[in-house]
Amino acid sequence: MTTSSFIHLLQHPQTVTLEQTSELENIIKQFPYFQSARAVYLKGLKNQESFKYNQELKSTAAYTTDRSVLFDYITSEEFVQNEISQHIKESTERLKEIEVKDVEDISVDRNVTIDDTLKKQVQDTEGVLDRALFERKIEIEKVADLSHDKGVFEVDTENIEELPEKKLKIGAPLDFDKNETHSFAEWLKITSFHPIERKESKIKETRIEKEKNKDRAKKYDLIDKFLADLPKIDPSKSSSSSKNIAKKQMIKPESLMTETLARIYVEQKNYEKAIQSYKILSLKYPEKSGFFADQIKAIK
Repeated sequence: MTTSSFIHLLQHPQTVTLEQTSELENIIKQFPYFQSARAVYLKGLKNQESFKYNQELKSTAAYTTDRSVLFDYITSEEFVQNEISQHIKESTERLKEIEVKDVEDISVDRNVTIDDTLKKQVQDTEGVLDRALFERKIEIEKVADLSHDKGVFEVDTENIEELPEKKLKIGAPLDFDKNETHSFAEWLKITSFHPIERKESKIKETRIEKEKNKDRAKKYDLIDKFLADLPKIDPSKSSSSSKNIAKKQMIKPESLMTETLARIYVEQKNYEKAIQSYKILSLKYPEKSGFFADQIKAIK
């Protein structure tokens, strides 16, 4: 890859091709700290909906000094927009492939008359033919016999149940939006992917970053504690204890729950938390309770 080609990809990451994605992968192997190359490579995997995307996102986060910049990048309009344009492009291509054949005239020629002799023959046969020979049940039996003789059977493709893996989108790229910073951080946390320190200089955390990390850690612990205690919640005690007053002043865990976070638990095979997450989402978004029920069924 030439320098000019790489600069063009930095300016227009949505144009990265499959071949260029492979070239970027080789560049990253040689220069693992080349963050701009990793960013464009990540975009290439996203465009292809590659199963490598989620793993590469974790690797990129490990090599990135400021993860907030990475989060802003993967939730930016430029990063997500290509997926929409790709659908439009595919629809346009399908329309171009449709062939319009010569129009066949199927109108009835009302000037055609039936020959008198043919009319008479039709009248003569009335009452002679046995209508029982043309009963629908006879046709069904014949079709059944043919299918048994040759061992051929039809598959009802419409009623085939979708595989749980496909329904749960296991392995598909995780989509984060700008309001899901906690989901992104939680995902990095549960994957146990730690930042990679440079050999030449170790980067120290500032006080502000430490405070942010403490705040995030509190949110994660709050979610885990809420999920762990969910089956034991007793509504009758909600207004009696003084401890509950303090809980009301804290951030409610259900406000932090998102579909992406539920998918993260599925990806990590933490099915118990995933099921509890979808139950919380069912209460949070009752209009989508049917969809969440299907997800829970697929997990089980």
